[in-house]
Amino acid sequence: MSKPISDYAVIGDTHSTALIARDGSIDWLCWPRHDSPALFLALLDTEKGGACRVAFDRLTSISRRYLPETNVLETTFETATGRARLIDVMPVNPPNTEPDEGPDGDGESRLIRLLTCESGMVAGRFSVRPTFDYARCDCTPVEQAGSVLFEAGDHRLRVTATPQPRVEGATAESRFTLAEGESAYLVLTHGEDREGAEIEDFSVAQARAEATIAYWRRWSGHCTYRGPYRDQVLRSALCLKLLTYSPTGAIVAAATAGLPEAVPGNRNYDYRFTWMRDATFTVTAFVALGYVREASEFLRFLREADPTFGRETRLLYGIAGAMPAEEELAHLSGWSGVGPALIGNAAEGQDQHDIYGELVRALCVFLEAVDYDPPEKVNDRLPEVLENLTARAIACRDAADHGIWELRTGPRHQLHTKAMLWVALTDAARIARNIRGVPDDRIAEWERIAAEIRAEYHDKAWNAEKQAFTGAYGGHHLDAAVMRVVLFGAIDARDPRMVSTLEAIERELGAGDLVYRYRMEDGLEGDEATFTACAFWRVGCLALAGRTDEASAAFERLLARGNDLGLFSEMIDARTGEHRGNTPQGFSHMALINTALRLQACNARDGLPEDEAPRQAAE
Repeated sequence: MSKPISDYAVIGDTHSTALIARDGSIDWLCWPRHDSPALFLALLDTEKGGACRVAFDRLTSISRRYLPETNVLETTFETATGRARLIDVMPVNPPNTEPDEGPDGDGESRLIRLLTCESGMVAGRFSVRPTFDYARCDCTPVEQAGSVLFEAGDHRLRVTATPQPRVEGATAESRFTLAEGESAYLVLTHGEDREGAEIEDFSVAQARAEATIAYWRRWSGHCTYRGPYRDQVLRSALCLKLLTYSPTGAIVAAATAGLPEAVPGNRNYDYRFTWMRDATFTVTAFVALGYVREASEFLRFLREADPTFGRETRLLYGIAGAMPAEEELAHLSGWSGVGPALIGNAAEGQDQHDIYGELVRALCVFLEAVDYDPPEKVNDRLPEVLENLTARAIACRDAADHGIWELRTGPRHQLHTKAMLWVALTDAARIARNIRGVPDDRIAEWERIAAEIRAEYHDKAWNAEKQAFTGAYGGHHLDAAVMRVVLFGAIDARDPRMVSTLEAIERELGAGDLVYRYRMEDGLEGDEATFTACAFWRVGCLALAGRTDEASAAFERLLARGNDLGLFSEMIDARTGEHRGNTPQGFSHMALINTALRLQACNARDGLPEDEAPRQAAE
C-alpha cells in the first residue's frame, strides 16, 4: 500500500533529490540528475520499486524535523528499549571562493545516513534494494571489501556501511545493535567513489554532513525576509533551492514524476523539467528574498539554452539538454494503483503565449533588484532580448493558445494569456526606460499595443450573465488563473467587476480556503484535486482588495495544510485534505513566499500601487 504523499520529506544537493517517508524509507531517488532514471521508486510501485529502508525492533513512535535552516533531515525513532536519531544528508561541497557564475556547491551523487543511539539500546537493520532505470534493469548485488556493489549495465550503486553490509537475496543489509552513544552509518554512492572523496568511517561521514549543514545555514543566512512567517518562507526558499540544477542554473517544477493529480485518473505527469512559467515565478520569489544570485543563475540557463536571445524561447526545457519524449511506465502500478506513471512531458509541443509576460516580468524584477546594473553577459544584449520577446508577444496577440493549464482540448483565446501579453509589453517598456539602446518610439509602440490588449480582454472576457471575467473570450467557465492577472496588476483588485469575479470564483471553484483551477471538460480522466497555488492567489487578491485581516487568517489556515515539515505538493484533496500530484512543488512554494511578502506589504500600505507592480507583485 502506498504511503500518503504528505508523508514525504525531501533532501538534495542541488543536482538531485531524494524523498524520504516518515518511517525513514528512501522511496524515490534519481542519480545523478533530477531527470535521471529513478533507482529507488517504491513511491510509484511498492512491490517492483526499490528503496533504502531502516527498520527497528519493537518500534513505538517516530518524529522528525529539518535541522534548523537546512535541508538536512533528522528523524527520531523511539523503541521499547531506547531512542535513536537518524540524520539524512546529501553532501554539498562549496568552493573555497564562490564564483561569480556557476554552481555554489559541488554534489557527490552520495547520500549519507548517520544513526546514533541517544538512550537505552536499539536494534534493527538498514536494507538497500535498487531497481535501476525505473525497475527495468535487473541486477545482482556483489559483496566487496567493506561494501556491496549493485551493477546493471551502466548503472552502479555502492553501499558502504558499519556494520558491514551483507547480501541477502537481491538486497544489501546492515544489521545494527547500538547502546547509548554508539553509532552506525550507511552511505549510498552512485557509480564509483571519486578520488579523495571516499567515506572511510563514521567520523568522515559525520564531517561531510557537518560541512553540508554549514553550507545550508550560510545560504539561509542570506534571506532578507524578517516578517511574521519567516520559518515557513525560509522552508519554502530552501525547497526551491533544492529544485535547482546548479551545473546549468535550471529549475525543475517538482522533484517527482507520476504522482496523480486525480484519484482515479490519468493525470500522472513528469515535472522534473524546466517550465518557463514555473521557473520565472521562482526567480521572482528568490529576488524578493534577497537571493539575487539564484535569479542570475536561471538567466544564465536561459542564455545558454536559448542562444537566439528570445527569438525561439520555448515553454519547456530539459535541465541539461533536449527534452525526452513522453513515455508510459506501464509495468509500474503507480502510486496507490493510479497509473500509468509518465516520464517525459508532451506539453513541450503546446503553444502557451503567456510565457513572454512571465519571462519579461522576471527580468524586470531581477533588473530592479540590481538597480539596472546586471552582469555584463545579461546587460550587453538587453535591447535585443526585449525586441525579440515583445515581437513574439505582439505576433501572437490575436492567436489562441493552450494556456497556463495546458489543456488538451484545443487552443482558446484566454484572459490569462492576453493579460500576460500586456505584462510583457508594459514591463518591457519599463525596462527600456531605464537602459540605453531602445528608441523612444519603440517604447511608445509597446505601450500603445499593451493598452489595446488590456482594453480588449476587459471587454471580451467579461460575462454579463455571470457578472464575472471568464477564462476565455466569449466563454462561460470560470478560471482561477484570472486571480493571477490581478497579482500582476493587469486588473485592479478593487475594480467592481473583479470583486464580483472573485465572489464567483469562490462560489463556483472554491472549497473553503481551497480553490479548483476550473470546472470543465479538459480532455483527461478523473476529477482533479484543488490546486495549491490557486488558494494562495486568492489570499493575494483579498489582500490587494484591502481585506488584509481576512487574507491573513486564510493564509494561516493554508499554512496548516502543509505536511509536518512545511512542504506542499501540487494539489490538495478538498474532501480529505490529502496531498495530490508531484511533490514538493515549486509552484506551491513560490506562491507561499510571494503571498507572505504581499501580505506584509499590504498590511503596511493597504494595497500595492499599480505602478510598483513589477517590484512587489512578483507572482
